[in-house]
Amino acid sequence: MTELTRALLDAAVELIAAHGSRGLRMAEVAAKAGVSRQTVYNEFGNKERLVQAVALHKTAEFLDGVRAQLVSTTDPMEALRRGIGFAFDLASRDALARSVLNGANAEDMLPLLTTKGRPVLTLATSVFAQHIRKHWTKLPDARVYLIADTIVRMALSHLLTPSTRRVESVIQVTEALLAD
Repeated sequence: MTELTRALLDAAVELIAAHGSRGLRMAEVAAKAGVSRQTVYNEFGNKERLVQAVALHKTAEFLDGVRAQLVSTTDPMEALRRGIGFAFDLASRDALARSVLNGANAEDMLPLLTTKGRPVLTLATSVFAQHIRKHWTKLPDARVYLIADTIVRMALSHLLTPSTRRVESVIQVTEALLAD
């Protein structure tokens, strides 16, 4: 990623967190990044593609942290617990995640996690599938994918509708799916 792209994404992240994607103006992104509005259009094409790029950029940030947790211990279940816990912790601290999940402007961004969420779900599922495939080598690929997909969808469900035992709930379902 170029410095320009990173600067534009960082500016857009801050503005979307404050105003939602409907309130995002390409001219404000440009001003915040110190470039012309045309530069933003040249880089992303249109506002919708910029918002999609922001969603993928933030997903990558979350998943980099999850990956780090998945290799932080030799116990594969503890690694899953740490990875899932990291995602919930970051979501509670990250301004854009808080805005998307329960802010005043959530409605215009939620489709990127729900009805238009395939890119985000695919990336997240692949991270968990790689971990499961590495540590539960006898599982068939279809089951690995099912378990990884279930982890991601359960975690997302608990992010969208918080519960008091969210990490534990996701881990308990994961343990049941991984049981022989």
